[in-house]
Amino acid sequence: MIKLKKNFKVKEVQAKDITQKENVSSPNTNSAIRPEVVNAKVYKVKSAFVKNAVFITLSYIDTHTGRKPIEIFINSKDLNRSAEYVVLTRLISAIFRRATNPMFILEELHGIHDPNGGSFKDGKYYHSFYAEVADVIERFFYDVDIIKKEDLNQTSENQEGKKKKYKSN
Repeated sequence: MIKLKKNFKVKEVQAKDITQKENVSSPNTNSAIRPEVVNAKVYKVKSAFVKNAVFITLSYIDTHTGRKPIEIFINSKDLNRSAEYVVLTRLISAIFRRATNPMFILEELHGIHDPNGGSFKDGKYYHSFYAEVADVIERFFYDVDIIKKEDLNQTSENQEGKKKKYKSN
């Protein structure tokens, strides 16, 4: 509730002329434009963190500077986490389109820990489902030569939290 003092007076405010354009500067996003048809790879992930298999689709475009990831989709039969997948994929896709080097997203996803604890899969420990998504994205980057092993300036990350450094082409 708004409380007004006894001596408060209502004043009429002059309306602004909305036909005049104000000088508003918008940041230059350099966002990649998605073509009608893109190349993509689909990965099937069976995770201990979710009930059903999850399908991760990653697409890329060829540019004058090399291949660039453009979008990601996550889908599953389990609809309990569908809103979470939509949020995750929209944010990662936005990063892919706007960032000059989106490799940092791998470190960020690996840094997320599930409150119920992690899980071992294929001899590797995953802190969360998001770490598994990061591994799929990294695998995709190698599969489509967005990052190459011979160009990789990498300090290997063991599971004690040391950081990976990625260099893209």
